[in-house]
Amino acid sequence: MTIRRDLLIGALGSVLVCLGSFGVGDPPRNWTVLTDLGISWITYGHGKNVSGVLFWAGVFCMVFAWVRLGRELLRAARRPDGGDDAPPAPGTRTLQRWLLAWAAPLLVAAPVYSRDVYAYLAQGAVFGAGFDPYADGPAHNPGPLVDSMATVWATTTAPYGPFTMGLFRVVTDVTGDHVVLGVLAIRLVLLPGLFLSLWAIPRLAAHFGASPQTGLWLALFNPMVLIHIVAGPHVEMLMMGVLATGLALVVAGRHAWGTAVLAMAVSIKITAGVAVPFVLWIWLSHIRSRRPVTPRDVVGVFAAIVAISLAVFGFWTLVVGLGVGWLTGLGWADVIINWFTIPTLVAHVVTLVAAPFVALNLQPVLEITRAIGSAVLALVLVALWWRKRHDERTAVAGIAWAMLAVLVLEPSTLPWYYTWVLVVAVAFTLPRWTYATVVGASTFLLIVFQPDDAIVFYKPFELVLAFALAGLAAWSLVRPDPLRLGRFGRWAWGAEDAAGTPAGATGQKA
Repeated sequence: MTIRRDLLIGALGSVLVCLGSFGVGDPPRNWTVLTDLGISWITYGHGKNVSGVLFWAGVFCMVFAWVRLGRELLRAARRPDGGDDAPPAPGTRTLQRWLLAWAAPLLVAAPVYSRDVYAYLAQGAVFGAGFDPYADGPAHNPGPLVDSMATVWATTTAPYGPFTMGLFRVVTDVTGDHVVLGVLAIRLVLLPGLFLSLWAIPRLAAHFGASPQTGLWLALFNPMVLIHIVAGPHVEMLMMGVLATGLALVVAGRHAWGTAVLAMAVSIKITAGVAVPFVLWIWLSHIRSRRPVTPRDVVGVFAAIVAISLAVFGFWTLVVGLGVGWLTGLGWADVIINWFTIPTLVAHVVTLVAAPFVALNLQPVLEITRAIGSAVLALVLVALWWRKRHDERTAVAGIAWAMLAVLVLEPSTLPWYYTWVLVVAVAFTLPRWTYATVVGASTFLLIVFQPDDAIVFYKPFELVLAFALAGLAAWSLVRPDPLRLGRFGRWAWGAEDAAGTPAGATGQKA
């Protein structure tokens, strides 16, 4: 019953996030529906304060339920039969149904934390209007869609793969300039990614002996992931599902199909291409399990991976008819400046330390640190690919480390990018401190990035508060009732299990 109660609390939190999003989120600009309904007051003054209370209460409920659920699942992973008279953890199917219950309210929420969904629609519309979205920004086709997107992206070109651009065009061909219908349609066409994740994550975890339930908890019940990719929404919802499915197929021995699915992920967003070279080692390790690997095997497998990847990516490139112009759009990520990647953090530190002696403009320093970061990233990716060649387990671990390297060394990183790592990390039983780190980082990112697309990275009070709350969330995963609140704390943080003994979270190193 305790776990069911936690799942209910999380579902309630999702409803509150949905309700609050209409007052503090990123609704379309020049949208008159709330005024027509007589409830525009929720977007300003005391009404906006009420919306904020609802939204943040919902975030709290989701994080609270997620942490408690995680502690129970980690305990159950150690004692599958429950142990100590505690009830066993819910099955995978039960968690999959509850995940959909958590996600459902977010499907109809106002976009939050980002206006990217309007950029998706504007890019699809500019494509449908006869322009090349890889060469022409959405501003070439002015209208309600461009009005609602972040103005910084109005003149930039699209960085997404051909399949994604074709998908955006289909959506806008159907919904036209109707912004709300367009947002709902984008969510619906990205939703298969969530279902694919629900299918692939348990299989990927089970293949390597990890807990499927813990995998679902880590990657999908995570409020930072769920709110961003569903309520956001973001193309990562589709990409992460296709990526996880491709990996699940490859490790299951369906190499050609898995490679084709991974190539499909690349045609959604190019970052998925980081995983493709590691398929070589997985495929060869499966051959090695049956017989010695020969040079002919290496050449044949390499050629097959290249041929399949080029065929799938080339097919979508030809169908959409835009060529490889998306390469020019990748550089626009430099526009985003936050200190959550190492090159940008170093640039901030350099300018801060130099400030008493010389006035350094951040932008020139960023160009240097980001160039160094890109060079280091290239070396790290090559080194990881070579060092993780021994078997399928180390190869999949290499994919996770490579994705993480991209996140910390690229010019900029945003919260929903972390789905790239999490859907791969589910394959392993991680140390307890790693799970706590994910909880802390996820909570931190939910706070410093605000639902109205603002950030508080450079506001000392809010930043300290975010660190404190994130630390509390992480600590509460590994130590029930961290604030020693007595009887209430024992209930809230689950300090005692059904048998009255302290409940803990455990994990083994992968």
